Amino acid sequence: MGKLVRSLVMVAIFVFGAACIANAATLDEAKAMAQNAAAFAKASGKEKAAAEFNNPAGQFKKGDLYIVFIDLNGVVLAHGGSPALTGKRLLESKDPVTGKLFVQEQIELAKPGAGWSVYNWM
Repeated sequence: MGKLVRSLVMVAIFVFGAACIANAATLDEAKAMAQNAAAFAKASGKEKAAAEFNNPAGQFKKGDLYIVFIDLNGVVLAHGGSPALTGKRLLESKDPVTGKLFVQEQIELAKPGAGWSVYNWM
């Protein structure tokens, strides 16, 4: 599977996680946003997608629901909730409640092509 496709899977994983934490969006809304974001990134390319995902007034920010776009090395390509995290490596990030390394879990889920992860984000 290509790197862009795996990165797009990461979009889906992170948007779901953000939705679960915020409790402001439904699972269906999170999935729809993730699918739209993946289609947008595939059609527009990684750079344009990252810019749109970071845009606080963009189409991929709805209340507390937003896109986090990360590569397979754990480097944030875009973070709709906190664009300042763009470029940061979050591979060792731990869920503050469970202690699980949620970014590593999400990367493992992305490798075969799909998956959902639930985590707490402070």
